[in-house]
Amino acid sequence: MLQHMLLNMEETASVILFGIGFTILLLHQNLIKKIMGMNIMDTAVYLFLAAKGYINGRMVPIVVDGIQDVSAYINPVPSGLVLTGIVVSVSTTALMLALTIRLYERYGSLDLDQILLRVKEDERT
Repeated sequence: MLQHMLLNMEETASVILFGIGFTILLLHQNLIKKIMGMNIMDTAVYLFLAAKGYINGRMVPIVVDGIQDVSAYINPVPSGLVLTGIVVSVSTTALMLALTIRLYERYGSLDLDQILLRVKEDERT
């Protein structure tokens, strides 16, 4: 099993990174740490897609030296998915950080439990 994991080192690293990000997302109450966990999970998915899209011995899909045979190039779809995902991830992170700033200005804390308690207090009054 260890030998199989070493052969698929990129996939193994992406699964470990995803687990770390998911653990951070679940166990921490600080909103900034939750955002960091989400970004680690995103990165793990991008690494997995890039690793699955790469074929050893093939080139990037840019026609060079007149080689037009499809078997000479890798599939460009996973690379396009990774690029699109990065753009969406940056936008989502910016939105989450902006909302976190607003929550901090309103409730004076980044701890999710304290924010929820203060929201309940505001609802009572």
